[in-house]
Amino acid sequence: MKTVLITGAAKRIGANIAKGLHANGMNVIIHYHSSEKEARCLTDELNSIRLNSAYLVRADLRKIESINGLLESVLNFTDSLDVLINNASVFYPTTVGKTTADQWMDLVGTNLKAPYFLAQTFQAMLKTARGCIINVTDVYGDFPLKNHAVYSASKAGLIMLTKSLAQELAPEVRVNAVSPGAILWPDSIEENHQSEVMAKTLLGRAGSVEDITRAIRFLIESDFITAQIVNVDGGRLN
Repeated sequence: MKTVLITGAAKRIGANIAKGLHANGMNVIIHYHSSEKEARCLTDELNSIRLNSAYLVRADLRKIESINGLLESVLNFTDSLDVLINNASVFYPTTVGKTTADQWMDLVGTNLKAPYFLAQTFQAMLKTARGCIINVTDVYGDFPLKNHAVYSASKAGLIMLTKSLAQELAPEVRVNAVSPGAILWPDSIEENHQSEVMAKTLLGRAGSVEDITRAIRFLIESDFITAQIVNVDGGRLN
């Protein structure tokens, strides 16, 4: 039975990933930062289905000491980790000329720095298990979104980090990424932009969070795939 650590798993895509992998027989470690109520409800729900199959951990992933402390928390639940899913992310606009240093540190710290240091922190456990890392990137890492330069750059960096870590951690640990397209619209995305995205998507519709979970499960089970970015975007990048 595999054990999976999912960052940012309290709600939205992260919660769906946790539910999907748990339903597939895996034990899940649910990380959260500020969404404690949602994270606890999810953990309780999963443990009611299968006792001691879900575990709750909290950490501010922008802080190295919190990431280091996360290792100790995980070891309280298990001595084996098979999969690290770097899902935690922050998203908001940063207009050139008005962006603050704190916004830069928040976006880059959560979306890019944290996945690197999480990989570094858990590499020994993952190597022992011959496990894998799956990063959740974004189509805006390939096609930048106007007024979101810092966010787009952080996700572009995560795409390159995925390929770099795949080289660094091979052959024991595989590293891949899933890049969602139109799955869950952030509140700040206006309807006219949503329509523009749909017009440029080959399938002409939005996807579902289950599409992301299925792609992640595929990457977990496919032990001859590494250094790949799987675009779950309905053909947006074509």
